[in-house]
Amino acid sequence: MYADTISAIATPLGEGGIGIVRISGPDADQIASRIFRRGRSLRPVDVAQLESHRLYYGYVVDPRDERVVDEVLLARMAAPRSYTREDVVEISCHGGPLVVREVLRLTLAAGARQAEPGEFTLRAFLNGRIDLAQAEAVMAVVSARTPDSLDLAVGELRGRMVGRLGPAREALIEALAYLDASADFPEDEVPPLDLTGTLARAEAALDEVVAGAQLGLLYREGVQIAIVGRPNVGKSSLLNALLRAERAIVTDIAGTTRDVIAESINLQGIPATLIDTAGIADTEDIIERMGIDRSRRALDTAGLAIFVLDGSMPPTPDDFRVAELLQRRVASDGHDRLVLVLNKRDLPDRHDHDEIRALLPGAPVVEVSTRTGEGIAQLEATLAEALIARAAEGAAPALVTLRQQQALTRALESIRQARAALDAEIPLDLVAVDVRDALLAVGEITGEQVSETILDEIFARFCIGK
Repeated sequence: MYADTISAIATPLGEGGIGIVRISGPDADQIASRIFRRGRSLRPVDVAQLESHRLYYGYVVDPRDERVVDEVLLARMAAPRSYTREDVVEISCHGGPLVVREVLRLTLAAGARQAEPGEFTLRAFLNGRIDLAQAEAVMAVVSARTPDSLDLAVGELRGRMVGRLGPAREALIEALAYLDASADFPEDEVPPLDLTGTLARAEAALDEVVAGAQLGLLYREGVQIAIVGRPNVGKSSLLNALLRAERAIVTDIAGTTRDVIAESINLQGIPATLIDTAGIADTEDIIERMGIDRSRRALDTAGLAIFVLDGSMPPTPDDFRVAELLQRRVASDGHDRLVLVLNKRDLPDRHDHDEIRALLPGAPVVEVSTRTGEGIAQLEATLAEALIARAAEGAAPALVTLRQQQALTRALESIRQARAALDAEIPLDLVAVDVRDALLAVGEITGEQVSETILDEIFARFCIGK
């Protein structure tokens, strides 16, 4: 337990319906008692005597002159039934930035210390209320961009990561116990253990988490999707159809889009940024050529490309130029990064685009009409399927931070080294070194083995008040 008491504003600054100042620590009750009053007579209150987990109506006053600062609701949460497992008091006041800052100032003047970024969650971890993976999931909950990514973050907040690491951790402990016993008691008969099989179980469990991490990253960070094609095939119309809004200017004049337009959508739970690019074609117009150069750069950084073709007419030389550009882009990465869209399905006399398809074999093809909306839902499903298939093959998504990913990689490398050492009949005490390293790396994710430097790095990314 910490010896001091911290305070911070726990809601975003700015005008709003409510603002909350949170106090946590051994002196939380006493600090709140110095500034909280009840009734018309503003009688002092011993907050420590108030029932835990109930709201109390009253006023915050400046104890120097009993001047009323605001009308508030106060909630006392006695340890250990609080976010930090310390005594916590939350004061809900009106949401103006001035009044919230004034209430915070009074708590600091009454003896609290200004909380550091993430310090409330850090105390929750150090006091054993949550593990480190759950603490990091707090940030994922705060930054979730779609309901699906929020569901994943809440799952991690409830301890899903530790549960998924459980089989690997148990197998590593079992292997290490056998190795240590064999080294410490070589003359005694140690019960036999299939070391190779035990380490294989640990490796398989971690491999599954790593595979799911790619999908989790997709749900957490999202993806950029570039809409490309020659001028006047309906790229901007497709952007508007996917957004269900008139965001991009649409005309029959080729080259209307001169710059990159980016808009965010929820693509079946995946946060995606659609990038409407200038039509790619040969042109002498300097401004149009600058837009085309930006289109090429957007295509280079996009995680997925939508190649739009006019399904009401045969392909043009510019269509083939775009197809050849995409062919070079996906040659080394497979066609799960590309979806072909035949637009203008509502028009008659559609012509075959088999030559284009032959240049990009394996890329899914969806026929749509941006005018009527036909095929848009199918396109969304195809895009989501392509992204999910690219991220992970059948693995359940896992929200894994970069730090956790690095720890998982080290754990897997150590397990593989241990298995290789076993195959090479290297002494078991040396095999134990790799197994112990793997177990330590897993412990870094859960917080069982973590340095103060790592904790500082993790919680410095949190906002003050969380």
